[in-house]
Amino acid sequence: MSLNMLGQIAALFGKLSLLAVGGANSTVPEIARITVGEKHWLTASQFSQFYAIANAAPGPNVMIVTMLGAHVAGIAGGLVATAAMVLPAGIAAAIVACQFNKHREARWRHVAQASLLPITAGLVLAAACVLARQSDTGWLTAALTLLTALCTWRTRLHPLWLLGAGALAGILFL
Repeated sequence: MSLNMLGQIAALFGKLSLLAVGGANSTVPEIARITVGEKHWLTASQFSQFYAIANAAPGPNVMIVTMLGAHVAGIAGGLVATAAMVLPAGIAAAIVACQFNKHREARWRHVAQASLLPITAGLVLAAACVLARQSDTGWLTAALTLLTALCTWRTRLHPLWLLGAGALAGILFL
């Protein structure tokens, strides 16, 4: 592990931190584009597997960043990636919260708040498309993706049941 690699990790996730509207999941397409396509730190399959593990484990959705940093540069890489993803956004959120409280009735505040939800939804939808493309290797995995999306959308089934069903399907059919 080199300081240069830690610097690259810090620069990448520090930049992405300020774009993570709605959490780390909104930056997944950009993380995948850079870590898989540009830097070749991991394959598309590895990225999808890391994403699945990070979201199956208890804890915040920023764990994907920790896992990627650790994969590239060990424990130090995981710590640097996590700090770089959390600190800039956390500081910016604190500043914005102070300004929002000062300007409760301002029109710009209401416009900003109204625009954040559709922007976040679009970013998360783009992340889902990137992950589906990387993980759907055939008709069976594509069907599993579609079935999981439909069950999540139309039922109140707990996600752990879906994860268990996916694991079982993987053992039996994939």
